[in-house]
Amino acid sequence: MGARLAERARKTFQNGVAFINRPVGVKERVCLRVERCDQHWEGALRVGFTSVQPSLMDTPASVAIPTLTDRPGYWAAPVPQTLTTLGSELQFWVDSKGTVSVMGSNGMRYKLLTGVEVKKKLWAMIDVYGQTRAVLLLGSRKKVGNSFSSRRSCPTLPPPPVSPGDSCLCISEGRRCHPCHKHNAFENRPTAPPAGLYPEDCSVCLSEIATEVLSCGHRCLCQHCARRVMRDFGRCPLCRFPITPLHDVLG
Repeated sequence: MGARLAERARKTFQNGVAFINRPVGVKERVCLRVERCDQHWEGALRVGFTSVQPSLMDTPASVAIPTLTDRPGYWAAPVPQTLTTLGSELQFWVDSKGTVSVMGSNGMRYKLLTGVEVKKKLWAMIDVYGQTRAVLLLGSRKKVGNSFSSRRSCPTLPPPPVSPGDSCLCISEGRRCHPCHKHNAFENRPTAPPAGLYPEDCSVCLSEIATEVLSCGHRCLCQHCARRVMRDFGRCPLCRFPITPLHDVLG
């Protein structure tokens, strides 16, 4: 794939952080396609930018959020899961005000985060996380001067169509495959809760059903505990990503 495929090991939901190998410009759109999915995890693709040259990182990060975003010079946010289904194409970019946005093939744009330091060199960051197991880099697009045309990097032949053969789509097919029960056993650390056909208990009170999907993609709180956690802590109890209202949709 010419170093354009970023794929995570199937047995885990993390250890999939990748970077574009050159700095990207303001308003330059990084284009991706979701190649493989494993629906038995919660959460999905995260994207963002860093002002730290990736080759100078001291230690590899297991996840972008919060391992990297707790450090200065890293900005990342979850992509809405409606944009991360198998075969979906999307693009993300940062504008001159430091706002990171993402757009799916349906043309809808979502604001993911603000505060990126655009006066520094920036490298695009992709976290192949949760339900997203592999993404293919389709190059980037950048507007040419003041014209309405754009220039695309990495001119290549169109990639082959996505095949679901190597993806686990057990949830959408209305069944739960046996390997799904075993995936969390590979990790000796706290794991993302499995997504399945059966309800999960609230991770705080352990007595009510978890119904609230947080902005990080985790469904781990009942309605009562979600209000209390947002008021008192403001972070997901599983990954510590800040709890915010649903992503703002830009017109």
